[in-house]
Amino acid sequence: MAKKLVFLGVLVAVVLIAWYVFDLGQYLNFYYIQGHAPHWKAQLEQQPLLFGAIFFVVYVLVTGLSIPGAAVMTLLAGALFGVVWGTVLVSFASTLGATLAFLIARFVARDFVQQRFAEQLKTLNDGVEKEGGFYLFTLRLVPAFPFFLINIAMGLTPIKVWQFYWISQVGMLAGTIVYVNAGTQLAQLESMKGILSPALIGSFVALGLLPLVAKKTVAWLRTKRAHA
Repeated sequence: MAKKLVFLGVLVAVVLIAWYVFDLGQYLNFYYIQGHAPHWKAQLEQQPLLFGAIFFVVYVLVTGLSIPGAAVMTLLAGALFGVVWGTVLVSFASTLGATLAFLIARFVARDFVQQRFAEQLKTLNDGVEKEGGFYLFTLRLVPAFPFFLINIAMGLTPIKVWQFYWISQVGMLAGTIVYVNAGTQLAQLESMKGILSPALIGSFVALGLLPLVAKKTVAWLRTKRAHA
């Protein structure tokens, strides 16, 4: 356990040092990306495969290391690759990055956290054990829940890796399409605030809750029929 905690500490330290020493935040800033998008578009036209591969790897690293910037990179994907290819790239890159963060949390901290906070996590573990897929799907569709926190939190639960991967890919798809589509108009956007309206957020919440409500309803009907 001590080795795992040391590994986590070193990883966090390296990320923080690189972030501040090289001022990486400026490259994942909305206005920086908006200003440089035409230049990157020209590079993409010259070397589409290489540029696409680099974009994909950077996106995986950003999400896998829980670095702020996935949202603006999704907008950039729309501006550079269009709705279809931008969605494909972001969908797979974001899911792979999320799974990487999930595995880091599970490998480094799961045993320690589960032992230290066993009583507090019992309800969460039981819920994930019974409703893990539906629970994760709902979280993925609600923009109010931070992307990186879901990855880390799920890594501390008993949910299976493959289940986490495919549910994340499906659950994040709607939000990915919205952001990629908005990115096609990146030059006209004034900020990121207007992309998700309250009505759109409400629609995501309703969509995420629908499978869980449906499952509960079916279970209730079966119980009622059995008693009858």
